Amino acid sequence: MQIVFLLEQVVNGLVLGGYYLLIALGLSLIFSVGGIVNLSHGAFYALGAYVFVQLVGTLGFAGAVVISPLLVALLGILFERFVLRQFYRKDPILSLLVTFGLALVAEQAIRMIWGSAPLPATLPQEIRGSVIFGSFLFSKYRLLMLLVIACILAGIWLLLNRTSFGRVVRAGIQDPDMVAALGIRLQPYMTAVVMLGVGLAALGGAMVAPITTVHPAMGAEILTIAFVVVIIGGLGSFWGVVAAAMLVGVVRGVTVFFLPAASEASMYVLMFLVLLLRPRGLLGESIQKFES
Repeated sequence: MQIVFLLEQVVNGLVLGGYYLLIALGLSLIFSVGGIVNLSHGAFYALGAYVFVQLVGTLGFAGAVVISPLLVALLGILFERFVLRQFYRKDPILSLLVTFGLALVAEQAIRMIWGSAPLPATLPQEIRGSVIFGSFLFSKYRLLMLLVIACILAGIWLLLNRTSFGRVVRAGIQDPDMVAALGIRLQPYMTAVVMLGVGLAALGGAMVAPITTVHPAMGAEILTIAFVVVIIGGLGSFWGVVAAAMLVGVVRGVTVFFLPAASEASMYVLMFLVLLLRPRGLLGESIQKFES
């Protein structure tokens, strides 16, 4: 019986890792192309959850999950145009300070619009409950989340590796000066990457809203975990972030089985051990700063 429960915790850890992946992957993409560490990334996650709660009564669950990340992604255009674009060629500490300030402003704006009290979000009846595989019991919605995240991951991989857009983005990460010498402007690609990154964060917020507490500080809470995942995986590494997200999720899930009180601390211990052995993270790469 204990083995069954342990395996269930491993699957739950994979779901948790997939949810972390949505936030961390967008954070990593923005850094990879723009060289900017976006401390306001968690705010877009929180906005995704709040917009989902706002729309779910009108559009239904599926409609709200699709539309809320798209609306937040449109904010990414303004975010890149009026905030990030000003700091590509400046001291990185300036972008850290500005995005940190923006995160605080966004959290207070959420409090002004939706209030400080947590908001409820419920699942449709069709995806409530659990499914049984032999001796295993799994949540229907969590399995659905895992499937959706796997499809999104495959789509992003195809976008980055099988399209002309992806080829330019990958070339811009490795050698932006060469891309500029070829007459290709990276600016529109950077805007698209920021839209994709904040859209992924918002999707994470929308998908997790029905199974967690939607509150103004949720963006700040998830940002720490996203940074841990990116650091463990290695800055600039797509598969490094994927592996790190799954690893962090499984480690936290298994720790719940053996020592529940140390669940959160386990990811920091994991980060310490990885950086001790590989200072650049699991699959870290060298990143050059983006020049517009």
